[in-house]
Amino acid sequence: MYALFRSLLFALPPEQAHRVAMIGLDYTTSLPLLRTACRQLFCLEAPGLRRKYMGLTFANPVGLAAGFDKNGCYLDALACLGFGFIEVGTVTPRPQAGNPPPRLFRLPVDQALINRMGFNNEGVEALARRLQRWNERLQGEPRPIVGINIGKNKDTPNERAHEDYLTCFRALALWADYFTINVSSPNTPGLRELQGKEPLLRLLDAIQEVNNRLNRPKPILLKIAPDLTHDQLDEIAAVAKQAQLNGLIATNTTLSRTGLRTPSSRLEAIGAGGLSGAPLRQRATEVIRYLRQRLDQKILLIGVGGIDSPQAAQEKFQAGADLIQIYTGLIYKGPGLIRKILQGVQDNAQ
Repeated sequence: MYALFRSLLFALPPEQAHRVAMIGLDYTTSLPLLRTACRQLFCLEAPGLRRKYMGLTFANPVGLAAGFDKNGCYLDALACLGFGFIEVGTVTPRPQAGNPPPRLFRLPVDQALINRMGFNNEGVEALARRLQRWNERLQGEPRPIVGINIGKNKDTPNERAHEDYLTCFRALALWADYFTINVSSPNTPGLRELQGKEPLLRLLDAIQEVNNRLNRPKPILLKIAPDLTHDQLDEIAAVAKQAQLNGLIATNTTLSRTGLRTPSSRLEAIGAGGLSGAPLRQRATEVIRYLRQRLDQKILLIGVGGIDSPQAAQEKFQAGADLIQIYTGLIYKGPGLIRKILQGVQDNAQ
């Protein structure tokens, strides 16, 4: 059934298709009977799926990666699909339009996407208001863990980047279960330069200084690129320990186009952007395995990249991931993917 629905959505430009799908899901799950039906169809709840990390209890180990719901508009609807946690953002201090469209492209033959969205979002104040209303409406009812992915505005120079991250952190600390520091998107000029050891430590130390003054400090994670060398990954592992990070998310999108079946003429026409989906599967798994061997077991590893089946998910877990996130696989395989992965987790635990 999803294959038919996907064919209709794929007839639309990608950004428009995303809006249509999310508005449709939001409306469907606003109706009590259909909301219940969605939960029965997609959710899988079992004590054996629960995970405890960073002082948080995750209903299951499958989360939604950042970028799918940048502004926290669809948390109720997404919770009906069975995620154990949802990461919103990337959010920046001030609203920004992002890069000019077209900026999101499908590569169906590769089961992949290329995006150069550029942190398009409504800004930190809008997200804070939305999360406040959402939490007040739930009033203690069960909900997924919510992480917030934070970044800097495009026109903020790197030497002042810490100010943007701190603005987001302070405005959202009341509503975040955890924070992800995003310095690995390829679509904000110069952002990946912040992954260097010295600038990264300065940034993380500034955030931890504020975080440690809270009554209950928030878990801090760092999202990294898949295009880092072994030496750079060694530096990341050292930074994670020195900055007392709670976890790493591996990985963001890649600039590589190696091994794609999409014609080169099509790729040239698309141009710049980060690649996600099935072609990233192997590299993301390699990065996870490399980092797991060099990190303290107390540091959480969230695996993301090319997870479109229970088998792909199991690869990430076997490589050392504690939790996983999906995005592109959800677009190509549909929401039933979450339950299939969770059933696979259960089967492998037996």
